[in-house]
Amino acid sequence: MKSKPAYLWILALWLICLSCATTQVQDIKPGEKPALESDEAGLWMAMDDIEANLKTSGRIEHDPDLNAYVKKILCKLQPDYCNDIRYVIVQTPHFNASMAPNGFMQVWTGLMLRAQNEAQLAYVLGHEMGHYQRRHSLKQWRTIRNTSSALIFLQIVAAGAGVGFAGDIAYLVAMAGIFAYSRDMEREADDFGFEFMADAGYDFHEAANIWQALIEERDAADQPDQFILFASHPTSSERVNTLRKMADHLESQGRYGESYQREYLDATGPFRAKWLKNELRKRDFAASQVVLKHLFNTGDRPGELHYYQGELYRMRAQEGDVEKAIASYQKALSHEKYPPAALRSLGLLFWKARKFEDAKDSFNNYLVVNPDAPDYEMIKSYLEELQQNDQKQRDYPAGNRFFTERLCALHTGRAGQKRHGRRLQY
Repeated sequence: MKSKPAYLWILALWLICLSCATTQVQDIKPGEKPALESDEAGLWMAMDDIEANLKTSGRIEHDPDLNAYVKKILCKLQPDYCNDIRYVIVQTPHFNASMAPNGFMQVWTGLMLRAQNEAQLAYVLGHEMGHYQRRHSLKQWRTIRNTSSALIFLQIVAAGAGVGFAGDIAYLVAMAGIFAYSRDMEREADDFGFEFMADAGYDFHEAANIWQALIEERDAADQPDQFILFASHPTSSERVNTLRKMADHLESQGRYGESYQREYLDATGPFRAKWLKNELRKRDFAASQVVLKHLFNTGDRPGELHYYQGELYRMRAQEGDVEKAIASYQKALSHEKYPPAALRSLGLLFWKARKFEDAKDSFNNYLVVNPDAPDYEMIKSYLEELQQNDQKQRDYPAGNRFFTERLCALHTGRAGQKRHGRRLQY
């Protein structure tokens, strides 16, 4: 039997809430579900539709190893609630994790890119589990149900049934603003997340560190409105200081924990290149530079990081960025493991700079180290054209203006055209 569409659940929820009385909300117990006639059940049903839609949106990371890793962290934080929490890893470059009132958690890849160790991710997940255990969504709904915001909220949830929580950024900002938790709720979630991570043996100093890094990124950003987490989380230096004091207090009692950085880098490493590529597509290069800076601090896969630093310069294209990009690609090549695409990018920039011999060397090396490249035939055609240029230079020492102009236009013009049935992905 097909489930009712979201708007029917929303209408039922609205009618229930017109008559329900304010009651004391207790923490949800492991395995507990709301009574069918309650306003909480209506809220769960509305969120169930959003959950079902998101799971078929094509934006979910299904890798079994990565999903098992996140599940392990959740169960380590709260073993009693482990079976109650459903979660998905959502492919979106923004920093966020969220917990719906029905126990459905989203973990965004933008968060996983920014966390530098398992302890940092564990704190954020623990914070969201604190919202769930304390039933903050229900409390917030009952607070707004008799205000004009309630109708707006219902409209947003109805839209969510079509796009899911990870849909359009404007929708996400609206949802965060309407469903923003109070400062007291945020403090409770902070306390719960901190307690969960400390009891699970994580380094509790990392709670403040991840918030501090995010504040630094937001302050540097060209597009600070993209930081949707701040619409519902009043993150500030005061909050960071509170977390640091809590950590110092536990340390003074002789407690300590582990960051599990190596485990985290090993688990997320195979996906980091894809996440960085999506990060740069946001085109907020000042913010992405902060992300790269913190990743460099981990010391993990420097060849890969220098390549994406070069990509940032190439895409930003400010004065002097071509030279900076070339230097970054060359740094990538100085490491034992580097993305072969660094050689291709070098070849294209050398060609643009009319350093034709360097361009040929880079292209040739790219084909050697990456013989199965999808753009293999395209790069071969570039080499043939460079060779033809050499011949024309020998035949016509004064130069061939038409051919030289054609070469200079190649990177911005013909690079996206099809050659030999393939297309260069650059």
